[in-house]
Amino acid sequence: MLYAVPIVVLLLALGSPFLKVVWGGTDATVLSAGAAPRVVTEALNRDFPGNPTAPIETVVQFPGPVTGSAARTSELAGYVSRLDHVPGVSGARLTGVRGDIARVNLSYSAGLYSTQARTIVGQVRSVAPPPGTTAYTGGQTAELADTLSSLGRTLPWMALLVALATFVLLFLAFGSVVLPVESIVMNILSLSAMYGVVTWIFQDGHLSGLLQFTPNGTISPTIPILMFAIMFGLSTDYQVFLLSRIRERYDATGDNTAAVASGLQRAGGVITSAALLLVIVIGAFSASSITFIKLMGIGMIVALVLDATLVRVLLVPATMRLLGNANWWAPGPLRRLYARYGIREVGDEEASPLPVPESATL
Repeated sequence: MLYAVPIVVLLLALGSPFLKVVWGGTDATVLSAGAAPRVVTEALNRDFPGNPTAPIETVVQFPGPVTGSAARTSELAGYVSRLDHVPGVSGARLTGVRGDIARVNLSYSAGLYSTQARTIVGQVRSVAPPPGTTAYTGGQTAELADTLSSLGRTLPWMALLVALATFVLLFLAFGSVVLPVESIVMNILSLSAMYGVVTWIFQDGHLSGLLQFTPNGTISPTIPILMFAIMFGLSTDYQVFLLSRIRERYDATGDNTAAVASGLQRAGGVITSAALLLVIVIGAFSASSITFIKLMGIGMIVALVLDATLVRVLLVPATMRLLGNANWWAPGPLRRLYARYGIREVGDEEASPLPVPESATL
């Protein structure tokens, strides 16, 4: 408890800024201040207000050519007028007509990736197009809204699949239902701290001068997903390194406390050395002049350092020491399943591990 509680509190505190994350996209601010695309974009936004480089775009498809049809021209004008009266839209103008397709650009005062801008997109989509036509709303704000909607539908299933696969594989490796759950929780703590730190730095703008980037108040939703995939796998690898040595000693002695101490002694150096090598490699990402690459680098360095020190070397052993023989608990049917299909190292099949104490099989 002396180690476990303070470490958990620290990791949760580091992760708390992520509770206020604001999702956004990548714009010209991800480039260095002197990059030509950023200079041009900032000049356009400054001298020609109204999102000239990123309007909300609506494309209307008519059943026939618009030009030459007074009725369709009138219906299009009415539609543009209705769009112009959408709350938050500062101007709607027809920017082109070709055949049966017409395009309307909408300017607005809200930030490109703000919640208000996404609300405007939803209201624009709710405006009824002319009868017999189909309207499509796009642009960078609409793209972000659709991306967040898609991720909101699929990410829970992805997380469930990853957790289930991790649970099954760790159970087959160690014959316990407690250790897989513990491993998943430890991974979540490491990832939450990583996400909290990158939110505090790259969304809120702390250390922006030192790290030489321009914060835009948002985090692109695709970057944390990539970081999750990489770091969850690495964290699980470190856990397997540690638990393999602990399980090996536990099978030989039946003493949980001695097994944890021996496993940490044998695997701790491997884990920290592997993490150090990855920190050196990933450190190149943090030196990038492109903000989202820098974010990935710094975020993964934070996760590696925390995971290889506080989590695997202190928190995991402390938790296993507290749980005692309960670490190795599994219901009878699953124990028989493990005995038949469990994943073992070469030579383990011929070994006859000590029986698990009665307290671990209840």
